[in-house]
Amino acid sequence: MIDLKQLRESPERFIQGAEAKNIDVDIDRLLELDQQRRDLLQKQETLRAEQKKIGKETGPQIGKLKGQLKSVEDSQRPELEARISELEARPAALKQQIHDLDESLAVIEPEWKKIQLQVPQPPDDDVPRGSSSDDNVEIRRWAPEGWDWDKSFEENRGFAPKTHLELVHDLNMVDFERGVKVAGSRSYVLTGAGMRLHQAVLAFGMQHICEKHGFRATSVPVLVREQAMVGTGFFPGGIEQTYHIDSDSTPGPGQDLYLTGTGEVGLMSLHSDEIVDADQFPMKYATVSTCFRREAGAAGKDTAGLYRIHQFDKVEQVIIDKADEATSRTHHETMISIVEELLQAMQLPYRLLQCCTGDLGSKNADMIDIECWIPGRGDEASNGRPAGEFGETHSASRLYDFQCRRLNLRYRDKDGKTIFCHSLNNTVVASPRILIPILEMHQQADGSIIIPDVLRPFMGGCERISS
Repeated sequence: MIDLKQLRESPERFIQGAEAKNIDVDIDRLLELDQQRRDLLQKQETLRAEQKKIGKETGPQIGKLKGQLKSVEDSQRPELEARISELEARPAALKQQIHDLDESLAVIEPEWKKIQLQVPQPPDDDVPRGSSSDDNVEIRRWAPEGWDWDKSFEENRGFAPKTHLELVHDLNMVDFERGVKVAGSRSYVLTGAGMRLHQAVLAFGMQHICEKHGFRATSVPVLVREQAMVGTGFFPGGIEQTYHIDSDSTPGPGQDLYLTGTGEVGLMSLHSDEIVDADQFPMKYATVSTCFRREAGAAGKDTAGLYRIHQFDKVEQVIIDKADEATSRTHHETMISIVEELLQAMQLPYRLLQCCTGDLGSKNADMIDIECWIPGRGDEASNGRPAGEFGETHSASRLYDFQCRRLNLRYRDKDGKTIFCHSLNNTVVASPRILIPILEMHQQADGSIIIPDVLRPFMGGCERISS
């Protein structure tokens, strides 16, 4: 949620920010409604002050006049009663005017709130302008020793690679048919070494971030209330990608619930409506959770295999800290470096992409994607096999106070003033998607898979997956 004070002072910044993100929102209408609302609230405040003042003044007068009624002659009674009625009517009239203003506010506020939730966080000035992911800018890339980016996989390794679909079939690691039988399209069942490798990657990611980087391991609910989704910025814009459980479909009284697509929702919502102790900063959380995404509208080459699926598991990291841009930028760099450590430890070639404004989404001021090289993706080469292509596996976001405003998550500064916190989040590892580059990059000419050294302790020392 944006700062309305900043919007009033610099509306053009938010208008241009929405345009840069390709988000259609009527900011002029929001400003109009905001001014109407402020005028109504000011009138209410004036009337309440008058109501309070009159109450203090007329109370004693009415008491005095009613006392006089007990001893006056009948001829004087009508005049006194009329004066009492007049004095009593003034607060009642003010009360009615305040009530009328409440009704006017009730008409304005739903639209005011709706538009306010649609206004995106303006992108940082150093984020490149662009309309889509096609305009993202490569920052750098890394590959293990011996890998030549100018050569194909076959030229690098001496044999034509199989796709992950072929590998998991040959090695009996995934059962797609039974997954679809149980849960429909884009479902799967990890079996044998497939499940063990999946668990190993998650355990490695969680251990690395907690033991080496001081993140606090935390479990989170994956079934949450609507406010958690609104507060973290996933609603209203992403509701079509979310699985919804209607309260009418569950026994007893309750409210609608939603399956989360990332552990970020639960982690950030833990401290909603709180004033946290600044001495705890930075608050660093890590979780591993099952995630659910409908992938509505997604089509094409990613509909087969493990790349774009409805259910997966993910280690997520979140940082909550003081409201300082320089500090947030430092945290962002650290989060990215943690992912690079993990990928380099698993010997997976990757690149960092600076996301352009059109690919940031509503809530991010900046976002860096990390894409692993996947030999089994991309257009066909001359041999009829995929030529290889990068595929997104991680995303690190800097949000400043956007989420914390929506979640009402604050701290007190040294002067005792309450301030909205800053937040960041990042994918540590998401599986089974990350299994795709692991399997394809570590495949051998005989069809087996060499398990990266760092994962072997989590697989009972197993070094190779073979048929």
